[in-house]
Amino acid sequence: MHRAKPQSIGPGDQPAQYALPLEPLTVRIPVAIRLTGIGRSKLYELIKAGQLQTVKIGTATLVTMASLRKLIENGSA
Repeated sequence: MHRAKPQSIGPGDQPAQYALPLEPLTVRIPVAIRLTGIGRSKLYELIKAGQLQTVKIGTATLVTMASLRKLIENGSA
C-alpha cells in the first residue's frame, strides 16, 4: 500500500483570511524615493504638507503605500 506524503501548507496554500498582501502596507523613506522617483527633500515636503501619510515605529518612518499610490494617481505633487 502506498502512503500519501503529508502536504505542507505554504504561503500560496493559505486560506484567503490568512493570505498576505502581495505588496507591503508601508515602505521606508529610501524605498518610497525609489518607487516614486521623487527626491528626498520633496518627499519630506509632501509628508510635512500632509500629502503623504506616515507611520512612526520606533525610529523608523514608514510611508503608506496607499498614500503613495494616491499621490501618483492624482498627480498632485
